[in-house]
Amino acid sequence: MPIGLRHAPRGEIGKTATLIGLFLYSICNASAVANPLFTADDVLEVTLTGPLSSLIEDPEHKVEAPFILTADGVEHSIAVRTRGNSRLQVCEFPPLRLNFVREATRGSVFEGQNKLKLVTHCRNYDRGEQDMLEEFLAYRLFNVLTDASFRVRMMRIRYVDTDGGLDDDASFRYGFALEPEDQLAARLGGAPAEISGVPKRRHDLEQASLLYLFQYMIGNTDWGFVKADYDDTCCHNVELFEIDGVIHTIPYDFDLTGLVNARYARPDPLLRIKTVRQRLYRGLC
Repeated sequence: MPIGLRHAPRGEIGKTATLIGLFLYSICNASAVANPLFTADDVLEVTLTGPLSSLIEDPEHKVEAPFILTADGVEHSIAVRTRGNSRLQVCEFPPLRLNFVREATRGSVFEGQNKLKLVTHCRNYDRGEQDMLEEFLAYRLFNVLTDASFRVRMMRIRYVDTDGGLDDDASFRYGFALEPEDQLAARLGGAPAEISGVPKRRHDLEQASLLYLFQYMIGNTDWGFVKADYDDTCCHNVELFEIDGVIHTIPYDFDLTGLVNARYARPDPLLRIKTVRQRLYRGLC
């Protein structure tokens, strides 16, 4: 049953709600068929070829460059740029955004994709890759708890740097793709909510409580219901989606959690905790 109907009294659902449910179900299924990338769990083998050194040496300008991405024997001409905020400051190998031509992806595992976020190994040693795998685990843990979560797909990526400057340690690494917001919204039958704050009375209380306890469980304090300095809308490392008039809060970015415990992870001094492995409850009462 669609998320927005689960709390409704059974006698009030009736024929109209049933038709709405079937309509939303068809939308979600159509989205899954059109976007096969996140419907499988196996590791996707890909090769990414292009001027990687140029991107890495000048990450803050986020200029797109032409690349070739190969997967399942199919080549895709895409544009790639760096992305992120804090990770651009700490990562030797920054996260990337892959920009596909949507119409050219038909019949491939990337069908329906346009702008796709890629989470990389950040630093060119095995611990950096391990941190990324543990962040992937955090997403999958939340997937188990609720469908109102970002799906992810693991990839084994062979990087071919046409500039010839990429460190050998970074040439063959794991990474994962993050489900785009519009695809998550279609899957849930909702829409992104671009608002400056979260009205407490419009929360889905069950989902919000789950979020609070999940963040506490994995030792995440790097989130909140206030906008980040680099954004105009709420919130920090939480995306808001409106489903049947109710706000759902869906988290992302788990590299600074105690679960991952990345070497560069430090808690906000204002929180008065010493390490990211020290839990602090940041949910609403």
